[in-house]
Amino acid sequence: MQIPIQYGKDSYLKVNIDDKNLIGIFNPNSVSTGNYEFIINKALSNPINQESFDNFINDNEKIIILVNDGTRPTPTAKILSQIYPKIKDKEKIFVIANGCHRDPTDDEYEMIFSKEIFLELKAKNEIHSHNSKNDDMTYLGESKNKTQMYLNTIVATAKKVIVIGSVEPHYFAGYTGGRKSFLPGTASYETITQNHKLALSHDARALKLEGNPVHEDMIDAMKVLKNIDIFSIMSVLDSQHQIYYVSCGDLNDSFYDCIEKADEVFCVKIPKKADIVISVAPYPMDIDLYQAQKALDNGKLAMKDGGILIMVAMCRTGIGPDTFFKLMSSANTPQKVLDKISKEYKLGYHKAAKMAEISLRGETWGVTDLSDEEMRAVHLKPYHDLQPAINDAIKQKGSNASVIVLPAGSLSVPKV
Repeated sequence: MQIPIQYGKDSYLKVNIDDKNLIGIFNPNSVSTGNYEFIINKALSNPINQESFDNFINDNEKIIILVNDGTRPTPTAKILSQIYPKIKDKEKIFVIANGCHRDPTDDEYEMIFSKEIFLELKAKNEIHSHNSKNDDMTYLGESKNKTQMYLNTIVATAKKVIVIGSVEPHYFAGYTGGRKSFLPGTASYETITQNHKLALSHDARALKLEGNPVHEDMIDAMKVLKNIDIFSIMSVLDSQHQIYYVSCGDLNDSFYDCIEKADEVFCVKIPKKADIVISVAPYPMDIDLYQAQKALDNGKLAMKDGGILIMVAMCRTGIGPDTFFKLMSSANTPQKVLDKISKEYKLGYHKAAKMAEISLRGETWGVTDLSDEEMRAVHLKPYHDLQPAINDAIKQKGSNASVIVLPAGSLSVPKV
């Protein structure tokens, strides 16, 4: 069977896999999406534990709007198509909730806002890209876990905040969305570090909220926002990035309301685990290795112990944060990576830990635009085309080796 695999935004790799080897191609589940304008406006008019959107904005208070950066498929532009005309002339600032990611490029800004709205906001100087290391921060308190909540002062001193996000499984926070716009989205580097260190726990994994130390720390930390009036707009997308569901209102209530819908889309049932798993980080989650790693973490759930996990991700801007790469490349085995992390933690080490743990269970290979040297440095067997990789994998595992393909591995959580 010839299978097209998305590579980057508009290109595809083609791979031939014998029918006798292929267990299946498992995409996020097909759901009925409907008219996105109707879905958005219905949610805006029926918020959970919050007044309607029109009433929320019906005063002269300055509004801060938090939006995701270019690494997420959040349908910010579609949501803005419905709400921007209502807030266009109000005093406002859009804050890109980068967490510790870099600033968006102009192309990414246009993807986030739409070209028309981006140019208008840029001309009016109404966009601020959060910088976790250099922005002015305000201390608001700490969580039970002692995570000290330093938030961007623009957000921390706001009276009204609109949060635009999306909910999908996340490999260590359980699910992304909701509280994520504040922590890590607009928090200080030190605050993010304190929270993300909890990702080293085995309970920090996809789909798990209760008992997940990262999620519980984030939720507890949200109590410092008690003086901010928040209107949350959370969405769930299908595999084609079309809007399936929207929930509005209270930050946590709208987030939890989206969980069941997210599971309907992203929890994929597989009949059994495979010897070889191809897991793809689709655009825009292929921006760098740091983000594409989610495809590895989900793909491992479909791999037999001792199997081969092949990540396909263009890695358009390279590796990602230096701390992540330096740690991975400083140790010549995955176990030595974990040994180093046990002695000292820096932000980015949680990614390295998750990758190293997978490499203890099986082999990790990469089909990327990174150099062979870069891939070997992070313990990936390097390839630049998928067909040679799958040919070598079947040769190594045997002619009857079983194969699973996850075309949207970053967003698909396999369950046997």
